[in-house]
Amino acid sequence: MKVAIIGGGAAGMFSAIQVKVNHPNAEVIVFEKSQKVLSKLKISGGGRCNVTNGVDSIAELVKAYPRGGKKLKKLFPIFNNKTMQKWLLDRGVETLIQEDRCVFPVAQDSQVIIDCFLNEAKRLGVTIKFGAAVESIKQVDEKIKIYFADDRHSSQVFDKVIATTGGSPQRKGLDWLANLGHKIESPIPSLFTFNMPKESITKLMGIVVENAMTNIQGTKMKAEGPLLITHWGMSGPAILVLSSFGARYLSEQNYDFKVQINWVHEINNDRVKQELDKIVEEHPKKILANYRPYLLPERLWLYLVEKCELDEKKKWGDLSKKGVNKLINILTNDIYSVQGKTTFRDEFVTCGGVSLEDVDFKTMQSKVVKNLYFAGEVLDIDAITGGYNFQGAWTTGFIAGRLGE
Repeated sequence: MKVAIIGGGAAGMFSAIQVKVNHPNAEVIVFEKSQKVLSKLKISGGGRCNVTNGVDSIAELVKAYPRGGKKLKKLFPIFNNKTMQKWLLDRGVETLIQEDRCVFPVAQDSQVIIDCFLNEAKRLGVTIKFGAAVESIKQVDEKIKIYFADDRHSSQVFDKVIATTGGSPQRKGLDWLANLGHKIESPIPSLFTFNMPKESITKLMGIVVENAMTNIQGTKMKAEGPLLITHWGMSGPAILVLSSFGARYLSEQNYDFKVQINWVHEINNDRVKQELDKIVEEHPKKILANYRPYLLPERLWLYLVEKCELDEKKKWGDLSKKGVNKLINILTNDIYSVQGKTTFRDEFVTCGGVSLEDVDFKTMQSKVVKNLYFAGEVLDIDAITGGYNFQGAWTTGFIAGRLGE
């Protein structure tokens, strides 16, 4: 049996390994258009490789996927984040779970993961062909013929093919699959930061609020976690998660919308009022500039006081009821205009790809083309930051590598 893997990324290499494990006598060839495999794995987590996430349950794992979570829920009992950590450990790669639940190799170096994959592929007899860009594929009887963009590679026929070409920034990058009859969900950015060209808060660049809450005004989309103020707007998990869940909606808005920030992670305004009233009662002679509620970063607190049109030299005890209400509102419902986005070129994640309607998730086989399988971000599956996108690749790659058996 001849099996082709189109794409040498995370899903592709893992799929290839699984095919050889399940079908030791199969000839498995990975076709990679560039001159190296696992390039996204190499740069992940700043070069340390956030290989998966350490959440404790499948229910928690599923919540990280704005698109594809319901389908993955059926696959995670077979292969999940815990299984992946054990898979690596069995091959000599120890991992650790950080406080934020992100999982990294103990070595804090992505190369150990890459070496593990390459060594496993070599041990099992997987062949890797570099500079082999696939132009199109065609079903011939029940086999699949692959055509290459470069004349150096002649067309070849395979018994099974797994497409693992990753996320495509543009729709035309998926035309070769659409031409076979697959429905394609238009690809758009899924993880991006918010640009705020008209907001003066950008002068506070570098400030981090460790536990903010965010939501897109006029929707029920919410997120929480660290928020980073940048020279162009806002970033950090509280923003990136929001961008992921709101990807399609925000695209429809042409990235022109309002975001609401709760700086103190407290949705009960009465509790915030109690906190401020307590300061008024216990520290009436302290001036606003010198006493910050919720230990907010100093520059941010002064900015918010100014935004409320309050004098930073005013004493807490001299605050009017109206002044207290202004502070409550800005601490829990601060609003900013967003106009545009910034994506991470090297770690680009797309929302979109091959429609999940066209895939049998028991096997990852196409419902349109027999003996064609899918794994990874070529599918309309994506996740928030924290190792979840790689986990989607491992899980779908594991199932695809069974080749329907």
